[in-house]
Amino acid sequence: MQARMDLKSASPEGAKAMAALSAFIHRCGLEKTLLELVKLRASQINGCGHCLDMHWKELRAAGESEQRLYLLDAWREAPVYSDRERAALAWTEAVTLVTGGVPDNVYEQVRQQFTEEELANLTLAIVAINGNNRINIAFRTVPGSYQPKPATPSQ
Repeated sequence: MQARMDLKSASPEGAKAMAALSAFIHRCGLEKTLLELVKLRASQINGCGHCLDMHWKELRAAGESEQRLYLLDAWREAPVYSDRERAALAWTEAVTLVTGGVPDNVYEQVRQQFTEEELANLTLAIVAINGNNRINIAFRTVPGSYQPKPATPSQ
């Protein structure tokens, strides 16, 4: 497979805007593992190979277990996720697959686990990963070359 286009070359300002949103999400206060699980789940739904590769590697570098990664696609049946993670994953699926609105029961579930600010930031993270999925799928970004940065003690 060969990439069709490189967003950074074609639209440097557009790429910078997407990077700024990602940077905000990284420092918004939500747990890194939670955010990466959300990104990985949305990427599974959307079928983005580049993002699947990236977020799987990020989670492994952060110490995530193989079991939790393998079971992510079946998170409802797997007892290895917290209530907070389950609420975030349900919200991710509802916002990613937003064909008839986001159900009230999913909103109520996520509001029990997240403050308004956290929910706003979680939703921005879902918007960002869905946007990145669509960019990488459209431009056929080749998966496999991503390498996570080494973890620092403050992470």
